[in-house]
Amino acid sequence: MVDEKGKNMKCLTFFLMLPETVKNRSKKSSKKGNSNSSSSKLPPVCYEIITLKTKKKKKMAADIFPRKKPANTNTTAVQQYHQQNLNNNNTIPAPNWQGLYPTIRERYIYCDEIDLAADTVLATLYAAKKYIVPHLARACVNFLETSLSAKNACVLLSQSCLFEEPDLTQRCWEVIDAQAELALKSEGFCDIDFQTLESILRRETLNAKEIVVFEAALNWAEVECQRQELTATIENKRKVLGKALYLIRIPTMALDDFANGAAQSGILTLNETNDIFLWYTAAKKPELQFVSKPRKGLVPQRCHRFQSCAYRSNQWRYRGRCDSIQFAVDKRVFIAGFGLYGSSCGSAEYSAKIELKRQGVILGQNLSKYFSDGSSNTFPVWFEYPVQIEPDTFYTASVILDGNELSYFGQEGMTEVQCGKVTVQFQCSSDSTNGTGVQGGQIPELIFYA
Repeated sequence: MVDEKGKNMKCLTFFLMLPETVKNRSKKSSKKGNSNSSSSKLPPVCYEIITLKTKKKKKMAADIFPRKKPANTNTTAVQQYHQQNLNNNNTIPAPNWQGLYPTIRERYIYCDEIDLAADTVLATLYAAKKYIVPHLARACVNFLETSLSAKNACVLLSQSCLFEEPDLTQRCWEVIDAQAELALKSEGFCDIDFQTLESILRRETLNAKEIVVFEAALNWAEVECQRQELTATIENKRKVLGKALYLIRIPTMALDDFANGAAQSGILTLNETNDIFLWYTAAKKPELQFVSKPRKGLVPQRCHRFQSCAYRSNQWRYRGRCDSIQFAVDKRVFIAGFGLYGSSCGSAEYSAKIELKRQGVILGQNLSKYFSDGSSNTFPVWFEYPVQIEPDTFYTASVILDGNELSYFGQEGMTEVQCGKVTVQFQCSSDSTNGTGVQGGQIPELIFYA
């Protein structure tokens, strides 16, 4: 089908994805002559799954590519495959015959530019998997990986397991672990299935407070009640959570979080609430069904960009000016905060406004205080949530300090630093108005998860 401009071709339809039972029901209803009554019960059909674009007039693939043997065809494998069919008296090719051909061109299937969209990519991936079009499936997975964020990581985790895409699954876990609180608070978390909920609640490396995990589970339970057409009462929420409730590590919460949150939620029985209070306070602790061991979380890595540090009586001074540096990484990481120098004249307290920007757009910021003990150590200052950093793109790290005007500063700065499996490059920033650059200054450390 070609639109009015003659530029777009619809190559896949939603009808291909319908279960055979739905197709058969449609056929049976048409034979009975009750098309009006039966069709109203069927779900609406969306015919647009993927749009293929080209600048030239569309032709059949057989017209575009002559019937000649491609140079890069795995001829031996194909011949062996067909010979095996003959030996087994198979006259009909097996359904995975396309897998023997490395490119789309060799399958004589429509082939133009793939134009994917967020609202159709999962449906397209389903169709590509079902009809064995690996090139299209890979394109869908790549699209999902590049659009992956804390907002959709939980939903994509569920889908990646369904489609058996281990690489995408691993990417989802990386985001969920590092940005756990954002992922758990997202709307997409409430859309996951029960099995995915259990796997997340079991996760040892979640970087989240347990009260956030608890509240997210209750939000999921409320939506699940609606899906099951149940009234969202406390009893029904507990019912849909089932044994998953005990995967929440309630005894590891801060006592204030438990007393003001979980203990008053109503989701726990009186005996459970009493036992957990005793577990907090009693010398002889009762046995609990809940896991009482805190999650390990993720261990932050530190990228130190200076080889030495120093101090002088006439510097380093601040007075509201900005210290800034640009950096880029070769792998996706999550910046959790910066390590900063403190006073060179004894212990002191600083107020720090930290920012992380990309092309002038603020991705993360925080205003906090930290205490320095007069040593040349670095002191961590954290963002509220870790910020996802994409590879091969320069970001700007900035800080404005208010406190003792004489502090340590870095020297012998490096333009490239290897931190585990991550390579970090540094360059000077035009935002820096206090003298910080690649060779020396403030912001000696980037703190990140990878």
